[in-house]
Amino acid sequence: MRFRARQADWPDKKGSMSFSIELEVQQFPKTVALKDGTKANLRPLRRDDEKEFHALFLSIPEPERMFIKHRVADIETIRDWCRNIDYGRNLPLVGLLDGKIVGVATLHQQLGGWKRHVGRVSVLVHPQFRGRGMARALIGEIIDIARQVSLEKVEAEFIGEQEAAIKMFAMLGFSQLLRLENYVKDMQANTHDYILMGLDLVTDEEYAGASG
Repeated sequence: MRFRARQADWPDKKGSMSFSIELEVQQFPKTVALKDGTKANLRPLRRDDEKEFHALFLSIPEPERMFIKHRVADIETIRDWCRNIDYGRNLPLVGLLDGKIVGVATLHQQLGGWKRHVGRVSVLVHPQFRGRGMARALIGEIIDIARQVSLEKVEAEFIGEQEAAIKMFAMLGFSQLLRLENYVKDMQANTHDYILMGLDLVTDEEYAGASG
């Protein structure tokens, strides 16, 4: 009962965040240039993306897919995601080349609770299109959206073997918050180190303005 009462204290915050997300979504689609000059289109996931979105996950090598939390090889999982899109809670931003979905980055939010000011970011790119800047472009847009909806921090989770992804996030300003050895298990019950990285979205100047 105490938790529900606390939630009731936040209707304006949740309503404002939902409205802000709607405004951000309206700014898409966008066209961005990748490192090799190729033009890519970025936009939120749609209901009719089911087959293309599933194909993206099927392109991921099986050993790597073992690190994904959900059973993404199952079409029913992807169908559920596409048919129950709630941008306020999970905003998947897809990257397309020649009309084909080759990447996705998602902003996950908690609309209530003690981490309501913290977003979580995840990203995945088709193996054949890595190294061209698609992941960086998607994450850059997601971070901008997180700022616009007044999130104060964003986090990203990794396992120890995801060295390339960890390096890319570090280049985007994320720092390692913690590392726990042999803390998580993949779909085959093998243990891996768990790494949490984070990025502060509120600058010192903004804190100073708020306190003033």
